[in-house]
Amino acid sequence: MSLADSFRAARWIRTVNLVLQAVLFTALFSGLNYLALHYAWRYDLTQHRRHSLSPETLSYLKGLRSPVQIVVTVTDDSENDDVAQIYRDISGLLREYVYASAGNRPSDDGGSYDGRVTVRYLDVFRQRREAETLGIEQTNVILVMSGNNRRTVGIEELYRFEKQQKKEFRGEQALTAAILDVDNSEPTKIYFLLGHGEMRPDDADALRGLSDLRDALRARNFDLLGVDLSQRKSIPEDAALLIIAAPQGPYDPFEVELIRAWMTRSPPGRLIILLAPGYRHGLENLLSDWGLVSDDVRVHDEGPSGQDEAGNLILRSLSKESPITAVFLANEIPLRFGSARAARPDPGRARDGGFDVKPLIATTETAWGERGYRSSQAPRYDVGVDLPGPVVVAASSERVTPPNDDVLPFSVRGGRVVLFGGADFVANGRLSNTGNLGVFLNAVNWTSDRDTQLNIPPRPIERFQLSLSQDELVRLRYSLLLGVPGAAALFGLIVYWTRRR
Repeated sequence: MSLADSFRAARWIRTVNLVLQAVLFTALFSGLNYLALHYAWRYDLTQHRRHSLSPETLSYLKGLRSPVQIVVTVTDDSENDDVAQIYRDISGLLREYVYASAGNRPSDDGGSYDGRVTVRYLDVFRQRREAETLGIEQTNVILVMSGNNRRTVGIEELYRFEKQQKKEFRGEQALTAAILDVDNSEPTKIYFLLGHGEMRPDDADALRGLSDLRDALRARNFDLLGVDLSQRKSIPEDAALLIIAAPQGPYDPFEVELIRAWMTRSPPGRLIILLAPGYRHGLENLLSDWGLVSDDVRVHDEGPSGQDEAGNLILRSLSKESPITAVFLANEIPLRFGSARAARPDPGRARDGGFDVKPLIATTETAWGERGYRSSQAPRYDVGVDLPGPVVVAASSERVTPPNDDVLPFSVRGGRVVLFGGADFVANGRLSNTGNLGVFLNAVNWTSDRDTQLNIPPRPIERFQLSLSQDELVRLRYSLLLGVPGAAALFGLIVYWTRRR
């Protein structure tokens, strides 16, 4: 018998064959992994492209000028199912941001920037020292940072709610807007008018101080400054937003004219006005320009749900048509005002279509605006004299240029004004109320164009529910525990029996 026909040679040939198969198998998968690592293609086959960023977001990420760090304080081990779902939504979205910006590198010709997005998850309670270093004091927020610029994104900005139910996920729109904001080297500048006893951002007083509001705005990459028009005689050119916070005396006519001219400049000005009851302000002509009026009344509400024991107005009637108040209406979050006056659309304004005027916040029907509040008599509603309820205590106005079909098929947005018939709701002593801070921040975002509607569609919230009886659950359990392993064992026995024959 020749060596080639011997059993020993056959065993060696079989062994070499197996070794070569193992080597080729390993080489094949090593090559596939190499190709997948360096030449990957990704396809999103989900119905609503849940794992894909919009083309607009991708173009912004490719042009980032500096690295962006995102710190998430939402945890995945929460006993709250809603918070756990929020974590899954956020983490899945942020993985796409990291992946899309991973290829950003500085180039020799200066045409691109090292603007990569990194994500970090932080447990505020377990990593307290790191949270304090970053200036994070609360959970369930997203902090977006680039250099010295910071922007905080709340959970309420990530979803559209209806009747306390999440209907749409708007996380991509909110996060892209925050990244664009912090990537801008110049923070948005807000000027507070001074010189007439206004509330000040550097005041820590509980009743009239705005230091807590100042900290909240700075955390969102706003730069707060002050301007006294009686001294400067002009509004700074870099002012993105002007805030008038509860003046205790009327503005001079030339100051009002400066503001009126600034509101009609190009680009148009943006203005937030907070007027406390009992003080003359001299802004009647300015408000009339924008279809607004603030009646000289003090709001009272003796209804069972209109005021709390401390005398605060409980305001639950919020507009669902405005981004300033819609989210709080959907989540049934009330506002708490102290003293308030009417701040409403002017009923006598001309309806020429040049303004979009909306009531934002109103009292209950049991409230009224007391015109004789300066008298020593106890307040009571006088028919034909006082302002009947419900009383609107906040309104917005936006100048809208009607569309010109021959030039532009859409309306061009102009100046924006938000008028509040009260100011102590943003003072340090009341700002801790979720609705108070949130509504004012939304007003700031809306007037300063922070709410810019990017062309990023929201993603619907998909819910799946299995309705199984107890017997069906038992059958399913045994099928998984016994059926699948049993089928595998039966297939193995068949193969074994076939090989024996």
